[in-house]
Amino acid sequence: MFLARTFWRVRVHGAERVPRSGPVLVAVNHLSLLDGPLVFATSNRAVLFLAKRELFVGPVGAVLRWIGQIPVDRSRPDRRALRACLDALRGGQAVGVFPEGTRGEGDFTEIRHGVAWLALKSGAVIVPVACLGTRRAGTKLSSIARPRSRVDVVFGTPFTVAADGDPHARRVVAAAATEIHARLKTHLAEAAETAGVRPGGALDGAQETA
Repeated sequence: MFLARTFWRVRVHGAERVPRSGPVLVAVNHLSLLDGPLVFATSNRAVLFLAKRELFVGPVGAVLRWIGQIPVDRSRPDRRALRACLDALRGGQAVGVFPEGTRGEGDFTEIRHGVAWLALKSGAVIVPVACLGTRRAGTKLSSIARPRSRVDVVFGTPFTVAADGDPHARRVVAAAATEIHARLKTHLAEAAETAGVRPGGALDGAQETA
């Protein structure tokens, strides 16, 4: 966290909302490469993150494995990665996921159903998290926030979803995903208000330096 604050003006809101014990799904919007490391650094407990398997090479890969991060193949439904997450949750750990699947506008426009499947199968509490300003609006997806720009990490109120029927049924998982999606969108709007920025994860130039 010290390193992050050295390069950016990081403001953390509501980190105490993450339950200190029991299975937790930390659901984060995805703007840039900074999102996972920032949530990892600012959460009040260790969070295992799904990270694209391409990162698990060389020294970076060794560090990711050492801190327990989970490789995922984003080109297809990766059952092995989901199973690793489920095992971690059943073991009472906190797992971080990006429901959008990949980097984008960070606005939770669409989410994948994997987060709902994990929630239903594990009974984990879901904590929504909004990372705001980790990439400037209009820049490439590979970009990150400029040095000394403002970045907000906003943890939301924990919630759970319950299966209305067989949790293995696609219909039930889809219904849970719809509920989670709505709650994530609501949190993002509330997070923008908390941070004093316009809705959406990316900041424009004026917000970035405010």
